[in-house]
Amino acid sequence: MERHSQNALDLAKWLEKHPKIRWVNYPYIETSSQYDKAKKYLKGGGSGLLTFGINGGIEDAKRFAKSLNLVALVVTLGDVRSCLLHPATTTHSQLSEKEQIASGVTPDLMRVSIGVEDIRDIISDFEQALESI
Repeated sequence: MERHSQNALDLAKWLEKHPKIRWVNYPYIETSSQYDKAKKYLKGGGSGLLTFGINGGIEDAKRFAKSLNLVALVVTLGDVRSCLLHPATTTHSQLSEKEQIASGVTPDLMRVSIGVEDIRDIISDFEQALESI
């Protein structure tokens, strides 16, 4: 779990600085509204799960997701390998856009479960996928 947590934190910090990323939600980054609670209650570190939003529309989000090589595009999360889920086109695709928004699923939303791979490989994969949009 330590490796999952550290990799997720490193990726979240990297994503925060990327111009093609609109927002990042991970409790252990200082910009998170949950940061103080995370430091208080999650003594062993965060988790391997985070969400973020891609600048652009749903087509950019789909292009990004399909351009990943190391990170697997899946409909379930939680593995030793890094996995990404784009809810708008997978788990929530049967809902209208209005229903998706009402349930918290925006077109730019990406859910990611960070695995135990070398963080440099994960970031490299995200970088090359972001270059596709």
